Amino acid sequence: MSGFWRLWFFVWCLSIGLFGAVLAGGAFEATSAPVRFVLTTLHGPGPVVLDPTLRFSLAVMGAVSLGWTATLAVILRQAMALGDPGRGLWQAITAGLVTWFVIDSTLSVATGFGLNVLPNLVLAGMYGIGLVGSGVLKDRT
Repeated sequence: MSGFWRLWFFVWCLSIGLFGAVLAGGAFEATSAPVRFVLTTLHGPGPVVLDPTLRFSLAVMGAVSLGWTATLAVILRQAMALGDPGRGLWQAITAGLVTWFVIDSTLSVATGFGLNVLPNLVLAGMYGIGLVGSGVLKDRT
């Protein structure tokens, strides 16, 4: 894989980690400005109220996103190092991404935060562009 596509996937992975940090920041008032901005921008069905339950949920979602980032970083590095034998790792990442996208986007719309589908599309699109551009899933038989 070329250096460009390695960098592409690094930036993609980093974007997930940055979003996780924004979510986790919602756990405390002092660090909640970025998540308030995100929630306000998504124009949900009501005002943004960061009560203790939402703060807990944001902390957990942030932690999960940061954990996903750490896992993806290692798996991506291994998949790139393996070349063709790493195809199964790319398929696993893709299956996880599709699962996340369908559930997250469906529930975003169902709960009145349909605009959240747009950043989901950007994240999924970045990954898709990387897959196609790098050719990691091309059949080489």
